Amino acid sequence: MTYWDPIPTLRACAEGEPLPGLAQWVPVYSASWGAWPDAWQERNWRNVPGPFYGAVTDTCWVGRGVAPDHILYDDEHGQEFVYRQPRTPEETHRIMAAAWQDPMAGFECDGDAHWTPELVRDWWRDRGRVRAWADTLDRTWSVSQDEDRREAAGGARAYVAHIDHGLGDYLRGYLFWLQEARPARPGEGLPGL
Repeated sequence: MTYWDPIPTLRACAEGEPLPGLAQWVPVYSASWGAWPDAWQERNWRNVPGPFYGAVTDTCWVGRGVAPDHILYDDEHGQEFVYRQPRTPEETHRIMAAAWQDPMAGFECDGDAHWTPELVRDWWRDRGRVRAWADTLDRTWSVSQDEDRREAAGGARAYVAHIDHGLGDYLRGYLFWLQEARPARPGEGLPGL
């Protein structure tokens, strides 16, 4: 799988303009990336490796409204994290919209500056911990009386499916990106996890 870099899409969004197709969620886009100087150290351990991650986010549960294929909530504090990195401009805009709605400005997009091949491999080796957490969340929240929890349980199932099918290929492409500062060309070998 070839890694797709979402950062040029993020940079192309001018401050003060709505995100394409998401004006109902983001009337005027203005994100505060870098608001938390220690965000990387405070990131949620459930974030998948990649440029975007949630650290000290709010607990309002709004991210899935605009980015259900990318954002999930933890069960301890309700903080948001990124369980699937974007692969298209539209998906990038959706994560940006989720970040825009966070009053704590707790999302970051500097993961490429922090993830190393060793850290990515460590995260992958420990994926069973994340998978077990998501399975437990699904079992608990899918029977909740709270409609929002039942909806988020679907996100937990999607996260498990992503871990089981596709995340490994994405991470191999991301490892190549981290090592070579470019996406792999067709037929070019990708590093192992």
